[in-house]
Amino acid sequence: MNAADIWSFLPLAMAGALCVGLAKGGLPAVGMLAVPLLAFRIDPLTAAALLLPIYLISDWVGVWLYRHHFDPRNLKILIPAGLCGVLVGYLLAPHLSTDGMSIAVGVIGIFHCLRHWFLTPKNAAPRPARVVPGLFWGTMSGLTSFISHAGAPPYQIYVLPQQLPKLVFAGTTQFVFTAVNIAKLPPYLALGQFPEMDLKAIALLALTAIFGAWGGSRLIRIIPDGIFFSAIRLALFALSISLIWRAVT
Repeated sequence: MNAADIWSFLPLAMAGALCVGLAKGGLPAVGMLAVPLLAFRIDPLTAAALLLPIYLISDWVGVWLYRHHFDPRNLKILIPAGLCGVLVGYLLAPHLSTDGMSIAVGVIGIFHCLRHWFLTPKNAAPRPARVVPGLFWGTMSGLTSFISHAGAPPYQIYVLPQQLPKLVFAGTTQFVFTAVNIAKLPPYLALGQFPEMDLKAIALLALTAIFGAWGGSRLIRIIPDGIFFSAIRLALFALSISLIWRAVT
């Protein structure tokens, strides 16, 4: 992709950047729409690399917005695991089947949602942040995030059953993926995945993402908790189907 090419699909790229910003503002599942949107015009790996600077810039906006809202125990478990997942993704990149990984993540996400909707009692007690499951799902989240910025499903499978307060859930998500996205930068450079970029276009996309982050942080404060977490699971279900469909087709 040449530097000028991004202007030929700028509205689509801005829509992707807005999704990234909304995710950083506290609506995490929305961010998974960004790469599929750009994949209509460019291949997914190039789309992921193009969006990484947007993620990195908007990450710091999200960190500032949620600097007082996070769960320390989850961060101690998930950040090291996520960094391990990025390392695994880098080492396996030449041999890893992106489609196979997308299908696996999609199936796991669908299973989690169906189990919650049909098998989990409505008044189930919150699960604690256990170390071993957290290390597994955190590693999976880092790995899938490295491949296509699709780290949300494994992360949500682990964190949603803990029933964290809404803002704490959003803040914990923000801190975990800020660390993961920073860790992805050296491997992306080493693998030569970054396309030639137009700095003016990147600046415009970054401003769009920052606006989205501000808007997302406002929305999350007015959405009732029950609706928020129900929407997260519905988005997880829909995005899991999308991952499978994209891989199969």
